[in-house]
Amino acid sequence: MTADDTPRKAGPREWIGLGALALATLAVSFDVFVLLLALPHLSTSLGAGATQQLWIVDIYGFMVGGFLITAGSLGDRIGRRRLLLIGAAGFGIASVLSAYATDPVMLIAARALLGVAGATLAPSTLALISTMFGDDRQRALAIGIWAGCFTAGAIIGPVAGAVLLESFWWGSVFLLAVPAMALLLLVVPFVVPESRNPDAGRLDLASVALSLAAVLPAVYGIKELVRYGWRPLPLVALVVGLAFGAAFVRRQRRLADPLLDLRLFANPTLTVTLVAALLYTMLTGTTLVFVTQYFQSVDGLSPLQSALGLIPGMAVSTVSMLVAPILARRFRPGHLIAGGLAVVVAGLLILTQADAASGSAPLVTGFAVWCLGGGPLLALGTHLIVGAAPPEKAGSASSLTQVSSEFGYSLGIATVGTLGVAVYRAQIEVPGAVPPAAATAARENIDGAVAAAGRVPAELGEQLLAAARDAFTTSLNSVAAVSAAVMAVVTVVALVRLRHIPPLGAQPEAAGPDAAGTAGDTADGSAEKAAAGQV
Repeated sequence: MTADDTPRKAGPREWIGLGALALATLAVSFDVFVLLLALPHLSTSLGAGATQQLWIVDIYGFMVGGFLITAGSLGDRIGRRRLLLIGAAGFGIASVLSAYATDPVMLIAARALLGVAGATLAPSTLALISTMFGDDRQRALAIGIWAGCFTAGAIIGPVAGAVLLESFWWGSVFLLAVPAMALLLLVVPFVVPESRNPDAGRLDLASVALSLAAVLPAVYGIKELVRYGWRPLPLVALVVGLAFGAAFVRRQRRLADPLLDLRLFANPTLTVTLVAALLYTMLTGTTLVFVTQYFQSVDGLSPLQSALGLIPGMAVSTVSMLVAPILARRFRPGHLIAGGLAVVVAGLLILTQADAASGSAPLVTGFAVWCLGGGPLLALGTHLIVGAAPPEKAGSASSLTQVSSEFGYSLGIATVGTLGVAVYRAQIEVPGAVPPAAATAARENIDGAVAAAGRVPAELGEQLLAAARDAFTTSLNSVAAVSAAVMAVVTVVALVRLRHIPPLGAQPEAAGPDAAGTAGDTADGSAEKAAAGQV
């Protein structure tokens, strides 16, 4: 703070530090997307079976989701910079182990270690940004840059991975993260100050165990139920996860220094923004799955062509997340978030106009429009979530944004995605001449229909494909329409509940009904400033 009690503006050191922290974000984004390119190659080289391939892909997300809450709270206790450096070292080591894995089991184990290390990176970097940038405007811009790195990594990662796979072995794609982690380890100690909660108590190991026992079975159960339908083991895993989740919540309420301070959710700014972000991830993430399936199964594009179709939207999203914090200096963040969500609704409605003969143009356009509108929520929403928490809880608040992302996608596939599958199965009309086994496969999903069409006479196969493509397009239209309707409701709620927040850097307004409801909600008694966005 300066002498007049205004936050000190960040200087060159902080901005250089932000660049170093952005490396971690890019590295995590790289790792997610390059694996999809490398999977066919490593399956051939290592002889991974179908089940092993699934675990190679899924184990990373399981471990990230399971350790996020613990990582956020641990950073508050031992120091966010220290945890970041430990995580970066672990991420680099796990990347090397993944690259040189000699069998599927070793690769699965290396990916699990990669997930544990990855869980420390996002909460630590976001919490450090919130403490490095005391000025409200600068912090929002820094978070926008941080968030934009995720989509930038999604653009650069597949391209860099494709180049490496053309010239080197499959493991080379995992080595992309190693230089970034090495540079982070060299630079961060000199340009990023340490921050922690000086009054934090000891880490409650029972809470850590309960959080893992809640998250890991729940994530596993949801993924398996989505992938294979209603089966006993995934259902039992989901129920077990929910039961341990309830026990975790009860314990947090009793502890003086909990692993996750549930009082954070009493802050309406944090809760509304977090729920909006969760629903955005649920709905748009699920819709994106159907869009990419349409590219390949309906429009006949290759995986690379499908990826290129997403690049305009990802590029627009990156720009939107960078521009939103600048606009928020003149316009209310709540208005920008709500206006952006209205644009998201428009983009989803464009997808409802696609048909089997329209080609990919409506999907590329709709995706780009919704990405443009999602920028304010992703950038300013993250800023509001972190800013609504007291500084000593920055790590925990930061982990919440990542937890909502991890669970949002899985929940979306399990709910709206299931609706889309049901529409497809209800709409497809399989020609009567198709053999029973092929007909059953075609009714299951469009990938099954494409495979079945190759096993029947050409003319009959074309009829089957036409029916499957029409049915899948209808399911895509339905998913987009439902998502648009729900996002329209979220738009109204965001406009009403976040309208009191003034432009970034402006003085807090006089306490009104919304602001008053926030007073006293945060642990340090400064919730009035948090609700007004003065962080």
